[in-house]
This record gives sequence, C-alpha cells and structure tokens, in this order.
Amino acid sequence: MASTLSWTSADLASFPDDGKRYEIIDGELYVSKQPHAYHQLVCVTVPALLAAWSKRSGAGRTLIAPGLIFGEDDDVAPDIVWISNARLAAVLEPDGKFHAAPELVIEVLSPGRANERRDREVKLELYSRTGVQEYWIPDWPNRNVEAYRRVDGQLRLVATLHEGDLLETSLLPAFACKVADLFEGIPSEGVPSD
Repeated sequence: MASTLSWTSADLASFPDDGKRYEIIDGELYVSKQPHAYHQLVCVTVPALLAAWSKRSGAGRTLIAPGLIFGEDDDVAPDIVWISNARLAAVLEPDGKFHAAPELVIEVLSPGRANERRDREVKLELYSRTGVQEYWIPDWPNRNVEAYRRVDGQLRLVATLHEGDLLETSLLPAFACKVADLFEGIPSEGVPSD
C-alpha cells in the first residue's frame, strides 16, 4: 500500500532561501514562484491604505507576508494581513509567527489555474476553518476584489467589487477605498492571463 508524503512546518527549515514561497496546507506542499511586478504593486498599495487607517484609528497593524502557523501541517505566509492590537498580543509567539488567525487576510491573485485554485479554494477553506473573519482576494488582471466574510461560521463570498465600487467593511469602521485605487499604475490592457 502506497503512503502519501505529508509535509510539516519542521520541513520548511530545510528548503532553500531562493525567493520562492513555500507553504504547507493540510500537509501538502505549495511552492510559488516570484510574482509579477503588478502583483507586488498591489501588495504595496493595500498595506499602505490599511496602515493609514490603522494609524488614524489606533486599532491594529498591517503586515506583509507574516508566517501563520495553524498547526504542524498548516504553515502559510499570506500576502497581507490586518490584525487588531489585542489579537496581535495574543497570537504572536516568540518565533515571530502568528499561531492563530488574524482578523483579515488578503491574498493578491496571480494569473494561472494553480494560483486561482490555491487562493480561491485551498486557502479559502484553510482561513475559513481557522477563524479568519474576512478574506479579500484582489484580482489585478481583472481589476476586482472578492470579499469573503464569516457568515454562520464559514467564510462566504459576500461581494465581488469592481473598479467603480467602494471597498468597505464593518471590521474596520470608517475604512473605505475605491477599488480602482488598489490597481493604480497597472494598465487595464495587456496583462498576462497565464
């Protein structure tokens, strides 16, 4: 009988520091290559908007690619998280990683079937079962944002917002930004489809 290899957080230490992102979800290894420059542009813009709101409100912090360790076989590094100050103090361990869910997780979608499956299915399920309150997926090639919120104990798609829409959430009172602002500087034509 064949056995399936199951990866753990301990295995991550053996991987090279080669610019790739290594994550483990349900014991399965996911490797991402370096993302497109426009992906990274969104990864700078969104935290800047959230950090400005956080500074005004004093409510929490925005972090880029922090380690989230939900268990030995669930160890990921989302693109962006927002976490309240109270929760940060409770879940940040001495290893510098979060060992429980932040309130908001954001994964900027990269083109390609494998990336879409990972972010829209595998990570959605992971974040849903681990207690994330909101999950946003900015899709820069299509210039929209999928917003998932916890409804009846599960993350559910509550809106797909387009460039003319306003991104708001009760999680961050008085936070609002135009969806178009997330994609400023990214041409609307000629982006890769995969």
